[in-house]
Amino acid sequence: MSEAPRFRIYNTLSRNIEDFVPLEEGKVKLYVCGMTVYDHAHVGHARAMVVFDAFVRYLRATGWDVTFVRNFTDVDDKIIRRAKDLGEDPLALAERYIESFQTDTKNLGLVAPDSEPRVSTSIPDIIELIQQLIDHGNAYEQDGDVWFGVESFDEYGKLSGRKVEDMRSADSGSGKSHPADFALWKSTKPGEPSWESPWGPGRPGWHIECSAMSINALGNTFDIHGGGLDLVFPHHENEIAQSECGTHAKYVNYWMHNGLLVIDDGAKMKGGVETPENEDEPVKMGKSLGNVFNIRDALQLFPAEALRFYYLQGQYRSPLGWNENVLPTALARLMRLYEARERAENMGGEGDAAQIAKEMGKDALAVLNQSESFAERFREALANDFCTPVALSYLFELARAVNRFAENKKAKKRGGPIAKLALEAFDLVAKTIGIMSMDTEAFHQDVREKHLASIDSTFEEIEDLMNQRTQFREEKNWSEADRIRDELLAKQIDVMDLTDGSHWRVRVAGQLPDDIACAPEASA
Repeated sequence: MSEAPRFRIYNTLSRNIEDFVPLEEGKVKLYVCGMTVYDHAHVGHARAMVVFDAFVRYLRATGWDVTFVRNFTDVDDKIIRRAKDLGEDPLALAERYIESFQTDTKNLGLVAPDSEPRVSTSIPDIIELIQQLIDHGNAYEQDGDVWFGVESFDEYGKLSGRKVEDMRSADSGSGKSHPADFALWKSTKPGEPSWESPWGPGRPGWHIECSAMSINALGNTFDIHGGGLDLVFPHHENEIAQSECGTHAKYVNYWMHNGLLVIDDGAKMKGGVETPENEDEPVKMGKSLGNVFNIRDALQLFPAEALRFYYLQGQYRSPLGWNENVLPTALARLMRLYEARERAENMGGEGDAAQIAKEMGKDALAVLNQSESFAERFREALANDFCTPVALSYLFELARAVNRFAENKKAKKRGGPIAKLALEAFDLVAKTIGIMSMDTEAFHQDVREKHLASIDSTFEEIEDLMNQRTQFREEKNWSEADRIRDELLAKQIDVMDLTDGSHWRVRVAGQLPDDIACAPEASA
C-alpha cells in the first residue's frame, strides 16, 4: 500500500494551519460532535454534516484509513424540557428524532460513521471517567451532584483563549466552588431519566459524555476532533480539561471547526425571521432564534447535491450566509457543471487526444491542458486546509473550457478523446467530495420532479403542453406555439428545440462563481 499523501489543516488549538502528522501512519481517527436530538435537524446542522462527510471522503479517496465517529446526545436538558412540553418520555422523544436524523443523512447521501455512540448507552464509561476525575482531585461531589473544578487544570482556557477569572458556567448549583465549575453528574429530579451511580441516582452533564464516548471509541489520544465553531466554548474547552485530567494524556492533536450558517441582513425565508437592519453582528441559524429551515424541507425543493455544493463553495471554517436565494443559486451553478459534463459525454470519435487538440485549435488545447493538470491542482487545493472553494474554481474553469470547445462544429464528432480526459476529471471530483456524483439524466430528472412538486404541477401536464406545442409547430401556428412557450416559461421551464425534437428543463437563477478563495492562514 502506497503512503497516504500529506495534507495541512487549521488547528483551532494553535490558531495556525499545520502539517497533519498522524498518531499511526496511514490512519486518521476522527470524532465529530453530533446532534442533540430534541427536534428535526436544520440546514445549519447540515453544514457540519456535509463538511465532515466531504472531508472523510477526501481522506479515504487519497488513501487514508479513516475511523469516523459521530455521537448522539440523547440525554440533555433540552430533550427533557421538550419532552415535558409534549408529555412524552425523554428517551422515546430522542429515539424519534434519531430516526429523523438518520433519514436526513440518508437523503443527503452522507457516508455512515463507523460508530455512532449514544449517551444513554455509554453511562458506565461516563461514570468511570467521573470517578477517575474525583480520584485525581479534579472533581468533587456535593449533594449528589459532581462538579469539575476548573482551577485544578492549569491549562483551562487554552482552546478558546478565555481566562478562568472571567468565566461563569451555565450549570446552576449552590455547591460549586468556583463560578466556572461545570457539572459532570446531575442528581435526579422528578420526571427525568436517571441511572444509579456512586453519588446517587442521576444523569450525566453535557460535556462529560463526548469525552467518555470518544475515548472509548478512539483511545485516550486521537487525531482530529471536529464540530461547529459554536462548540469551542464551553463544550470543547471542557472536553479537553476533563479528558486530560482523567487520562493524564493529551486528548486531541488537531481541532477542526466549521463556521456557522448566518442569516444575511434583511433575509427572509420560509418559517423564519427577518434579520434586523441595525444588527451589527451576523445572526446564526438556531432553533432558539426561530430562524431555522429543516433539512427535510430543503430536500423537498432541491437535490441533495445542491445543498452539498452550497456548503462546499464556502471555506469550511468561515461563516456562510443564508437567505432564500442561496439554494437556487447553488443549483444553477451545479446545473452548469452537469450541462458541461453532458456536452462532453456527447462527444465522439477516436484517436490521440494531443494530436486532435493540436489540429482543432486553442479551445481543444485548453480542455486538454486543464484536464491533464486537473488532478494535481484539485488535490493540492484540498490538501491545503481542505480548501473546497479553490478546488471547485478549478472545476468551473474546466467546465467553461468544455463549453467553449463544444461550440466547435467538429467537437461532437472528433472531440471524444479530449472529452474523455475532462470526464475523468469530473469523475475524480465525484469520488473525492461527492459533487457531480449523479448520472446526468438522473440529476436533471431529480431537478424536474422537485420543481414540479413545488409549483403543484406534474410531469404529464408539462409533457402535454410540450406535445401541443409540437403540434402547433408542425401546423406552423407560431403564435400558439409561442403562447405555450411563454406559459412554460412562467412555470420556470425552458424549451430547447434540437435536431432530435423539443426538450424542456427547469430554469434556475444563478451565476457561476468567480471570486471564491480560502481564508488567509492567519485567520482564526
